[in-house]
Order: sequence, then C-alpha cells, then structure tokens
Amino acid sequence: MLLNWTVMILYNYFSAMFVGPGYVPLGWTPEKSQDCMYLQYCKVCQSYKAPRSHHCRKCNRCVMKMDHHCPWINNCCGYQNHASFTLFLLLAPLGCIHASFIFVMTMYTQLYNRISFGWSSVKIDMSAAKRDPRPIIPFGLSAFAVSLFALGLALGTTIAVGMLFIIQMKVILTNKTSIESWIEEKAKDRIQYYQTGETFIFPYDMGSKWKNFKQVFTWSGIPEGDGLDWPVRDGCHQYSLTIEQLKQKADKRVRSVRYRAIEDYSGVCCPVTKGIKTFFTTPCTEEPRIALSKGDLILATRGLKHWMYGEKILDSAAEGGIRERGWFPRKCVEKCQYDSETDQPVDGEKKNR
Repeated sequence: MLLNWTVMILYNYFSAMFVGPGYVPLGWTPEKSQDCMYLQYCKVCQSYKAPRSHHCRKCNRCVMKMDHHCPWINNCCGYQNHASFTLFLLLAPLGCIHASFIFVMTMYTQLYNRISFGWSSVKIDMSAAKRDPRPIIPFGLSAFAVSLFALGLALGTTIAVGMLFIIQMKVILTNKTSIESWIEEKAKDRIQYYQTGETFIFPYDMGSKWKNFKQVFTWSGIPEGDGLDWPVRDGCHQYSLTIEQLKQKADKRVRSVRYRAIEDYSGVCCPVTKGIKTFFTTPCTEEPRIALSKGDLILATRGLKHWMYGEKILDSAAEGGIRERGWFPRKCVEKCQYDSETDQPVDGEKKNR
C-alpha cells in the first residue's frame, strides 16, 4: 500500500510538472475582431489574453486558466495540469498519514518490548527487547531517533499540504482559480467604492458543485474545452470577467499616486540600510523589487506601512518597452505635488467615475 501511494504521488507530481498548464498561442486573436475591445493585450507574447488567462513572469508566457506559479513543480498550475496538481495535493497527505501510522506502531511495539515496570520506576532498555530476544528488525536508539524525526516530517507534510488541498478544492468547486477569486473580491470593492449599484456575477460558476468539479476532473484525465473558450452561466457574457478586469485596470490608474525617489535603492529583498522596520516587514511575496535612483518617478498602486508597490515611469513605456513593476521602501520616495495642469483626479472626481 505504501508503494502504491508513492507511485501515484510521483505520477501526478511529474504529470503536473511536465504536462504543464497550457499556454495561449503566440499571436492569438479572437475569431471576431470586434471582441478585441474586451480583452487585454500582452506586449511580451504579442497576442491578446484569452479569457481566464494571465501572463506569468516566471514562465514568460500567457497561461490558460492560470491559478498560480508553483515552485514545487517549477511550473504554473493551470488549465491542463490543475487536476494532476490537485491529486498530488490529496495523495501526498494520505501517503504521509499511512507512513505516520507505520512509524507510531513501530515505535510503540518496539518500546513496549523494552520497558521494565518496577515498583518504584519504569526503565527503558534500548539495547535489546525483553520479551522478544530475536527482533525481526534491529531497533536501537538511533533507529528510534530517525523514526521520530520521520514522524515529524510526515505530520508536518500532512498538515501543510492538506491545507493547500482544501484551498484548491474550494476554488475548484466554485469553478474559479486563486486569481479569479481575488478579481471577484476587487470587483466588490470597486462597486462599493464608487457606489455604482451594479452587481458582478462570476460567469464561469455553473451553479452546481458537481458540474464545476467535472470542469477539472474527467475520466480521461483531459480537461473539458480547449482552454480558450469557456461555458458561462445564464445571463452572463463570454467576456464578463475580462470586462471587469479592464474596469479594475482603469480604476487602478485612477487610484494610483505619483511618487519621486529621494534615495537610491538597489532592489534587494531585505535592505539593511533602510531601517530596522523596513528590513523586518519586507513583503512575503514572490513579486519583484525594483531598483530606484534618485529622481525616478514611480506610479504607486498599493502599499503597506513601510513598503509600496508600483510601476516605474519610463520614457520607453509609451513605445512598448518592458515595464518595471515591483516593491520598494516607502522611505525612499516622496509624494509629488501636482499643479493645475496635471490630470490626476481629486477625490470628488473619483467618486463620480
């Protein structure tokens, strides 16, 4: 049984790794040219982003139905390997639970045969078994220490990977990805902020957990669809989610604030020279840091107490150059003072948009 767990775990692990998530073809455009207005354009892939696809910085491609980039498999989790990755997250804890049972029963039986119960004390002799002088497997102090260490690893893996499996099943049963769950949360925030009165309905939820489950898990192992066109629920548009993304992107530009760098920053993850609080509160994310030189202009879109995230304003950006986005220390920048000629909206204008 333990070998069976191992084979299934490794099969799904390598399937998720080598099959990959599936990528949007380079230069892809929708069949109807008028549908391009509902989609975002990727300058790196030189193509439009298909519905439910996102560009991955690590893979440097637009991934179909991207959930996240997983360092365990050194690949993205998406349309083609979502089922294999989720099965790996299920089988790994089950195999570790089985291994934990073996470790516990082994240590229990071996220690029980080495315990001497006296009137005043209980002694454990690890040199030899009292009731079984010829053990099948030698079990000394070193074997006990290794078994205890392996038990800790198995239990830790069960808890950590099991929690990831629960998170994945929650999004699968609603036919979402982790990114789409975040988009839905931002949609609610945008509607509440501007008080538009509109309601956002996630278009890919089929209304049944079983139907959502079958979108990912099939008997053949091949997910339904082609990764570009997706069935939507009644009353929703094929591009409902991409239209909401465009609205959030425009809202992001409205809420962004321009800053100017007053100190140089090398782009290290934990800068020692920027203060103790900045050092210990570095964002726990794989998003990059951007190096700053004194006088650089940055368009900040979000921030923490000691860190900010934004995009460096470059002259080549308007000409289709590569954008530099990432985190930087808040103490390295100061807010720019706008005059009457700037196009930054005031708070009253933001509410009316």
